[in-house]
Amino acid sequence: MKKQTPKGLYAITAENFSNGRDNITVVKEMLDAGVKTLQYRDKYKTKLEKFNQCETIRKLTSDYNVFFVVNDDIDIALAVESDGLHLGQDDLPILKARSIVGDNMAIGVSTHSPAQALAAQEQGVDYIGVGPIFKTFTKDNVCTPVGIEYLKYCVKNIKVHKVAIGGIKLSNIGQICKFRPDSICMVTEITASPNIKNTVRQALEGINDNN
Repeated sequence: MKKQTPKGLYAITAENFSNGRDNITVVKEMLDAGVKTLQYRDKYKTKLEKFNQCETIRKLTSDYNVFFVVNDDIDIALAVESDGLHLGQDDLPILKARSIVGDNMAIGVSTHSPAQALAAQEQGVDYIGVGPIFKTFTKDNVCTPVGIEYLKYCVKNIKVHKVAIGGIKLSNIGQICKFRPDSICMVTEITASPNIKNTVRQALEGINDNN
């Protein structure tokens, strides 16, 4: 049975921005801190390295009852039985991915425009990424920030779960919260933090205080 994407804080791994810590170490700290949605994203490892890390993270997230999403790699998502698969605009088409993973795995897709958001919703995704809201350096070849206006559009017009993403920090999380997306994604603000538990606690407080 397909799980629903939890509302609130949505964390993503970024080993290159983790102050020398590996993804497993950072994930353990995230889970201990109370993160309830976790996406594994790594653009630089081999397929086997990613699988090995995802297999470990799947066990950890199951123990913590955390919603686990694998980015891009549909084969790894299936192999570790993740809760969700996240696709970019240049990945497998949504309907093809659905035909492969079946109905019990959530599918999310990154969107950067109203047309993309509407198309994703029409094709039956479970959630959309809305962004990048602000400039971000987490990924190579990232698109130009879409800004607050796109977030406002999606909140008003898109019915599926919406995850605000891109350059979101503790300093601007309140600005995002007031538009009430379903989830707020933070990447390097968490992974690069010298005190992940404290950063997650502040992020959760910021979300709760503004809802």
